[in-house]
Formats: sequence, C-alpha cells, structure tokens
Amino acid sequence: MDPTSPCFPDQPHWAGEGTHRIPFAAYTSEALHKRELERFFYRGHWCYVGLEAEVPEPGDFKRSVVGERSVIMVRDADGAINVLENVCAHRGMRFCRERHGRRKVFVCPYHQWSYNLQGGLQGVPLRRGLRRDGVVEGGMPADFDTAEHGLTRLKVARRGGVVFASFDPEVEPFEDFLGPTILGYFDRLFDGRELRILGYNRQRIPGNWKLMQENIKDPYHPGLLHTWFVTFGLWRADNRSQLRMDAKHRHAAMISTRNTGSGQAGQATQVSSFKATMQLNDPGFLDIVPEPWWGGPTAVMTTIFPSVILQQQVNSVSTRHIQPAGHGAFDFVWTHFGFADDDEAMTRRRLTQANLFGPAGFVSADDGEVIEFSQQAFESKPSGHALAELGGHEVGDSEHMITETLIRGMYRYWRSVMEA
Repeated sequence: MDPTSPCFPDQPHWAGEGTHRIPFAAYTSEALHKRELERFFYRGHWCYVGLEAEVPEPGDFKRSVVGERSVIMVRDADGAINVLENVCAHRGMRFCRERHGRRKVFVCPYHQWSYNLQGGLQGVPLRRGLRRDGVVEGGMPADFDTAEHGLTRLKVARRGGVVFASFDPEVEPFEDFLGPTILGYFDRLFDGRELRILGYNRQRIPGNWKLMQENIKDPYHPGLLHTWFVTFGLWRADNRSQLRMDAKHRHAAMISTRNTGSGQAGQATQVSSFKATMQLNDPGFLDIVPEPWWGGPTAVMTTIFPSVILQQQVNSVSTRHIQPAGHGAFDFVWTHFGFADDDEAMTRRRLTQANLFGPAGFVSADDGEVIEFSQQAFESKPSGHALAELGGHEVGDSEHMITETLIRGMYRYWRSVMEA
C-alpha cells in the first residue's frame, strides 16, 4: 500500500459526512498499522503512561508504553516526573526490564552506560581508554560529548495525578487536546484528591487495538452482551444516558445512571442476556454507595484516543491502558485505584466491584472474547466491512444509547489524520 495514497480509495462508504462502514483492512493491514503508530501514537497526540501515585518517592519508576515503544516514568529528586524512552543511546538496547522499582541511576547491562533520572548520560565505562605500558588504548574520541547522548525525553503533561507523554515536542497543550467537554469528565474523576493504587490486571487480547476504543464507544452492546449489566441494571438501554464527544470526535464519554427499580423495567427482559433467576452468592457485588463526586451518573466511561479508557462503574474506578502489539493484538493493562481518604469499607467495596472487570471479570471477559472472534473473522475475509449505522449516518452527541455515533465520529477523525 502506498503510504501517500488514500487509505481506501475503493471504499465509497467512507466518503461524506457519515463514516459508517469500516473496511476490515483497517484492522488487518500491517501498512496501515505502522502509519497509525506514527500518526496517532508518536505524533500530534498525548498518550497515557501512568498515575503519579505509582511513583510516589524520588527514584521510583514504572515501565510503561507509548504505542509500541517502551518508556520509563520516573520521579526525580526534585519531585518532577520524567518520561524517558527505554532505549540505550549507545547500541539501542531496551535496558529496563522491571515493571516497577527504585533507582538512583539507570544502567544498561550491555555496556553499563549509565543515565540520571532526567535521562542525561552520566557515565561511560572506559571512556578515556585503557592505559597500558604508558600508552592509552581505545576510548571514545576527544569530541565525544555526553550531553549529546542522553535518553530520548518525552514531553510530559500532568493533571489530577495522571501522567501523559508525547514524543512530539510540538503537541498541543493537554487541555486543548481533550477539549472542554471531555476535560470536564476527566476532572470529575481526577479532581485533585490523592490517589491510592489498589492493583493491576493485565491481558493480551488477539485483536486490533482500535476495537477496544470502539467497544467503549459502543453503548449499544452492554445491555445485550453482558448478562451481569442487564440483569442487575448497571448498564442497559433503558437507563438515563448521554453520549458526549470532543469537537474532533476522537474522545468520548458514555454517561449512564443506574436503573434502581426491580430489574424488570423497559425492554430489558426481552433480550436473551437478561436472566431473571440469576442470584448473587455474595450480595457485596451490589453494595453500591453513591459518592458526592459522581454528580448523579453512576457510570462514566471516557475514551481518550488513542491510548486509554477511564472507567467509573459505580464504586469501581480504574484506567485501562491500550498498548498495541502489531496490527492483530494489544496488551490491555488495568490499574485499579481508590482515593487516599477512602475508609476501609470503601476500599473493600472498590476491590469487590473490580471483580466485574479485568481479564476474568464477570463483565469484561465478554469484551475480550468478542474482540478476538471479530479479529478472526476480519483476517479470514479481508474484503469485508463492518457496519456502524445504528442511529443513522450522522455524528453528534446523543441523549440515548441506541446509536453508534461515537464510532462513526472516531473513524471520521481516524480517516482525516490517516489521509492528511
């Protein structure tokens, strides 16, 4: 595929205002995947790398990912948080292997080049050679300047205890990147309270990374696919809901308020996933306590394109980090957290409700499986396309869930960047 040509010149349904049919090649083309990495992950966008609470003390670090590039988020002695590419400036080795740790310096094991916590080159073994019999043998040339050989430093944005980074030094300010609407939902969750890390889930999903962005921009499926959601009223079509996007339609928020009735409301009982006889052995899964910061909605799922999902499902809160691994797989890392002022009961409640999510979650296991099955079909039928026409062909905010407007909006943006 010519990288200068339109992505799909033979796909008329991409044209116009309603981007409502997605060619399967968008999920299966390696050439498109490489272009996505450059245009969405390495240029012009902010990508999630972690939470400040994961690196509370000087020297604390977390290994993370931007696109398919390994990076290190580290707090230095001055309290600043730096994000450094995990590639030695000498021979290009990915030198940091631990997920978390504490260091005064980073040392590449290959030739022991060492770097400070700002990424500056600090030491080069045998830089001045080896003196033997009065003669200096080897060493770096006289014009070798350590200042020119540090680790690649990313631009960093911190807000509300969350850390984003970009390889693009000219990337727009983070607040402009989110836009006022999505920034409001971001600040609703990350309002300045100190965060407390509760745990992690990790999984590799054999599907294209965009499918998870789609999944959490799709309010149509939860009340159909997820037995748990529809049976216990946590998310279903008859809940009061809103869908909101930024001006470029790349980010979105799905907002829902739980139906607190008997579980028999609306048309929920007409779908096969509704199980009227389902009972809980542990009622603690539905021990839901409203929190003042909710402001009404019991669930807000925010997708920040391209790299992260911010989850609030009743009392469970987490980030979900999308880490592409080729065109047909991605690593999905869940960071479950609470707040430093939570009492023991609320911490236990958040942990209990987190069992709905993650690789083996009562809800999220369904999503990983349907993404895998979808990718298998795309690979077997490269000439096919997916349909996103629910609610029409247009793109805009909505006051209901029976629409795929957020998916159409994302692909309108996707195509504008990919074909620019």
